[in-house]
Amino acid sequence: MSENEYIEQEESSVDYGQIFTTLIKRKRLYYKVLSITFVGACIFTLGLRNYYTCEVLLSPELSTTNRSTNIALLTQLGMNMRTSMMATEALYPTVYPELMNSTDFKATLFSVPVHKKDSTRILSYYDYLAHEQKPSWWGAAISAPFKLLGELIGTKDTIDQHKVNPFMLTKEQSRIVKMIDKKVVCDVDLKSMVISIQVTDQDPLICATMADTVQRRLQDFITDYRTKKAKVDLEYTRTLFKEAKARYDKARQLYASYSDANQDMILQSYKTKLIDLENEMQLQFNNYNAVARQLQVAEAKVQEDTPAFTLLQSATVPVKKAGPARAKMVLVFLFLAFLGTTVYILNKEKQLKPLLGM
Repeated sequence: MSENEYIEQEESSVDYGQIFTTLIKRKRLYYKVLSITFVGACIFTLGLRNYYTCEVLLSPELSTTNRSTNIALLTQLGMNMRTSMMATEALYPTVYPELMNSTDFKATLFSVPVHKKDSTRILSYYDYLAHEQKPSWWGAAISAPFKLLGELIGTKDTIDQHKVNPFMLTKEQSRIVKMIDKKVVCDVDLKSMVISIQVTDQDPLICATMADTVQRRLQDFITDYRTKKAKVDLEYTRTLFKEAKARYDKARQLYASYSDANQDMILQSYKTKLIDLENEMQLQFNNYNAVARQLQVAEAKVQEDTPAFTLLQSATVPVKKAGPARAKMVLVFLFLAFLGTTVYILNKEKQLKPLLGM
């Protein structure tokens, strides 16, 4: 090894003992910075509001399970089972979170009646989110001037807040929708297809109430979505059934009346008229019987498309808060302060670049 290479290697080596000695000499700076950081972190974390989380787990049954229960009936009624089985699931469980994220679904939660754990006053979920949420002290301090400015210049919405039109929400309603988007979360396990609904709120009772409500609303929403077309077809078939029955009853009455009134007639014209009425009655009966079978198929189709859910975990009022983790946050603040102070000292003593290999 040459003399120059030895000198460069010696200069590039890091003396950790000297670095440690330098940091020890500046321990007063550590005491000052860490003390200020600790007090500031405590003030910051104590200003955060406690929140609770409630989780509901659902397991949806796929449509093939429902189809198997009705296969015998549908086959007897003449339904093309090959066509039915080729029809794919109209709404996969993986799409359920997208349904919950829709404005239409969130708007249905506005009118849900709730009350706090320490109060008996009933109010809507919309009013609770709009007026009963407690922000952090710095959040309240920042938003106070904007609220005052809004009151002075009169920027309030002129539309009644309780009249919800998902097509055209007011500013306040849009703000509440965004709050619900953060508080109500739906997720689906792609392997097990288990639906997880998590609701976060400052009040534990409202948290559990909304988790249970969202679970029921989601089931109803999905059921209506899945069975909408089948129900429309069922109503149309019922209308056809009533009309076919009315025509059959009318043809039967005409045949019976004409037959009773002309029992002793031997003229061929009367016999021909009676045969025509009998044929018309039989034709209407065949039509009525066919529509009745179609009605049975339509009713079975509604039952087939109705999804079934297994409740794996129901909503319960949480006992312990989910956050914030104040102790961990304080430790993170102290670690960052310690790291920043160390970098500052080493940079000032010109020992940072050799340490970083620069």
